[in-house]
Amino acid sequence: MKYIVRYGEIGIKSPKIRRKFENKLMKNIKTELECEFINNQGRLLLITDEDEQKVDDVLHRVFGIVSYSPVYETVTDNDKIKQLIDEVIPEVIDAGEFNPEVDTFAVKCRRVGNHDFTSQQMAGYCGSVVVKLTNAKVNLSNPDFTLYVEVRDDITYLYTKKIKTLGGLPVGSQGKVVCLISSGIDSPVAAYQMLKRGCSLVLLHCDNEPFTKDTMEKVKQQASNLQRYSLGEKVELYSVKFGNYLGDVKELAPPRMTCVLCKSGMYQIAEYLANIKHASAIVDGSSIGQVASQTLNNIESTRYHCRMPIFSPLICSDKIEIEAIAKQIGSYEVSIIEDGGCLAVPKYPETHADLELVKEIVEKIDQKQLLENLHETIEKIDF
Repeated sequence: MKYIVRYGEIGIKSPKIRRKFENKLMKNIKTELECEFINNQGRLLLITDEDEQKVDDVLHRVFGIVSYSPVYETVTDNDKIKQLIDEVIPEVIDAGEFNPEVDTFAVKCRRVGNHDFTSQQMAGYCGSVVVKLTNAKVNLSNPDFTLYVEVRDDITYLYTKKIKTLGGLPVGSQGKVVCLISSGIDSPVAAYQMLKRGCSLVLLHCDNEPFTKDTMEKVKQQASNLQRYSLGEKVELYSVKFGNYLGDVKELAPPRMTCVLCKSGMYQIAEYLANIKHASAIVDGSSIGQVASQTLNNIESTRYHCRMPIFSPLICSDKIEIEAIAKQIGSYEVSIIEDGGCLAVPKYPETHADLELVKEIVEKIDQKQLLENLHETIEKIDF
């Protein structure tokens, strides 16, 4: 079977960069699909013997594709095109896609190359073939069924549907980021959004035991699910025994500052790992005002001691929007498994931290040394 695979923003890149992105996109698809490609002026023709269900599954998980279509192919000759239409239309009628007794139709033609006809003329010709075959009515503005004709030099493709996919950029085309991942709803969605922008993932889970429990298995499942959308790039998962630091914070710092110092420490540990893994940025699931550590004051205070860029792709999303994406990508069901939450959260957490005060407390408790003590507890986790 053959498929036209379409990309979006890749097409606006310079020719050199576009070729690089096209090659990465094709390579990513090939990690799970036995196929070959013909690259022809902004269209990728995918050729495979794999069954249609597997092709659909893979192409719906590859970032960089905006849509695809199963296609029928013939030479650019009126008689051959008529013969192909005579074969295709009965098939789509039998499949229930088109009922000529009640449905209207239109033909849309796209043409690349030099021909002795226009796109409108070819569309008109193909439409007349369908009318003679089915006696269906034409509706060019709002048809119930559309036959697409794509003429590319001496080859013509027919297709009847454009299947929308994820869009974005090919995973691995934009470098590497370290994503803080918890057992909650937000962070897997944030990591997914970075995959969409072409980044490869290093996940870091701050294990807060004894203040949390039963989080690691959930995080492993989330990493496995994210790997499904990271075709072509291996998702890495690391864990750090962060509960050691959190215990010191609760002992040495004012209780209300626990969440601020916790998040500040997470960013700095992520920065340490990012430097080791040659990653260019840190990612988290922050959304303004959602929890105590995510007010504007606290966002400033928690990020002050981290020099690396920190991206929060969900920063303007509300919980309903985030949950909708989580359900769509399959992470929600894992996130809502009860794990007891974090017992280190104080009764009255600081929501408007003063940066100067935070700097004083960080000095007083020697946060830098407390975090350095955690470096040797960082370990890679298999999933």
